Amino acid sequence: MALDFAKMNGLVPAIIQDARTKNVLMLGFMNEEAYEKTLSTNKVTFYSRTRNKLWTKGEESGNFLNLVSIEVDCDNDTLLVKAIPEGPVCHRGTATCFNDDNSFGIEFLSYLQDFISKRHAEMPEGSYTTSLFKSGVNRMAQKVGEEAVETVIEATNGTDDRLIYEASDLIYHLIVLLTSKGHRIEELAEELQKRHKG
Repeated sequence: MALDFAKMNGLVPAIIQDARTKNVLMLGFMNEEAYEKTLSTNKVTFYSRTRNKLWTKGEESGNFLNLVSIEVDCDNDTLLVKAIPEGPVCHRGTATCFNDDNSFGIEFLSYLQDFISKRHAEMPEGSYTTSLFKSGVNRMAQKVGEEAVETVIEATNGTDDRLIYEASDLIYHLIVLLTSKGHRIEELAEELQKRHKG
């Protein structure tokens, strides 16, 4: 599928989205050269309409946009660029050009799921997650049970800080177990959504 650079005199809009938080960071424009440079360097590069030249985001500030993926819309004339920002995106020093907070919320669970799935696919040596996958489903299920018990103990006789700590361990080990069985944490959200009556 070829990009249609002709509609806007050699340019296509590029919507930049944080690959982790899913927040829209900024809008820029790319010509064919900027698009190719983005792909070859994995640093998001635009065509500056005011300066009439290419500019790689961060080349002066150090606040690069590290490319994760590029998707093309249904008309082949707009890009959705998913990237991981290094520092503020806006020239005013804000996280986005729309004054949005770009910190993680519940979306971090999907990011963590992707990270754990990658560990499962690559199984790097020295990783705790790898060691869990290698231990087998029985041991992974046992870890979920242990973390659930520790969460209950902290809820009934512990501190709020320890409750959050142990509940976080529980969620992490649950995602590992789900991944080992070919599932994702988002499937739990889908199931809960089906049950939710509003």
